[in-house]
Amino acid sequence: MLNVLLADVDNLPHDVLPISTDYTNGQLLDWHQHRRAQFLYGTTGTMIVDTDAGTWTVPTRRAVMIPARTRHRVRMLEVRTGSLYIEPSAVPWWPSSCVVVDVSPLMHELLSAAADLAVDYDRSGRDGALTALLLHELASFTALPLHVDMPRSADLAELCRAYLDAPEVSVSNAQWALRLNTSERSLTRRFRDEVSMSPAAWRVRARLLAAVPLLRHHSVTQVAGRLGYATPAAFSYAFSRAFGIPPSTIS
Repeated sequence: MLNVLLADVDNLPHDVLPISTDYTNGQLLDWHQHRRAQFLYGTTGTMIVDTDAGTWTVPTRRAVMIPARTRHRVRMLEVRTGSLYIEPSAVPWWPSSCVVVDVSPLMHELLSAAADLAVDYDRSGRDGALTALLLHELASFTALPLHVDMPRSADLAELCRAYLDAPEVSVSNAQWALRLNTSERSLTRRFRDEVSMSPAAWRVRARLLAAVPLLRHHSVTQVAGRLGYATPAAFSYAFSRAFGIPPSTIS
C-alpha cells in the first residue's frame, strides 16, 4: 500500500496494515493520534517524533514504536517511511511509551515485502503468513535510547522544545532561570523532579540528539565542532555513552 490514507483502510479486518509513504523534506505531520499501534520505519532520512512525554530521533533504517492513541507529531527530514498499523489486541506486549528500535536485515526485507501487499491482501495465505512473521520479529525488538524526556510543567516544556529547535551550547541555567523569573536552584530542583536530570545535563543530551540528522550529511569532525565539542573523540565518546552506539554508525 503506497501513499494510502490510514483513514481509508483502518476499518479493514487486518491485524496489520502496511503503508509506505513519501514525504517532502521538512514536512511536519502535526499533532494527531491513531486507533492502532504504529511501527514507523524510515527507509531514508531522519524522523523526529514528539509526544507530550518526550522527543525521539529516528535515524535511517531504524524505527519507532508508537502506542495506540498516543498523541504525537512527526517531522520528516528526507524521509520515505514504511509503517505498520497494528490492532492493539494483536500486540498486547507493545511498549507503553514510544521506543526507537534497531531494524535487523531480516526485518528490513520483511518490511520491503509487506510494502507490496494489496489493500485486500489474503490473510489466510502467504500474505497473512508474512504479516504474522512481522509480528513475531517485532516482539524481539532491540531498543535504542535515542530520546530525551520532556518535563510535565508547561513552562519547562516550552523552554525545552525551543531548545530542541535551536540547541546552542552557550545557553546557561542562569538564562533559563531568568526567563522563568526563578532561581537557578529552583530551576534545577524542578528539572530533577520532572526528568531526573539537571537542566545542563538535559541540554547536553538534547544537543547529542540534534547530531543525528546532521550526521547524514556531515562528518563526525564537522558535527563535533558545530555542537561545541573540543575534539571529535570527545563528541564520539559522549554520543556513545549517551546512546550506546557510535556516531559513525548513523547515516
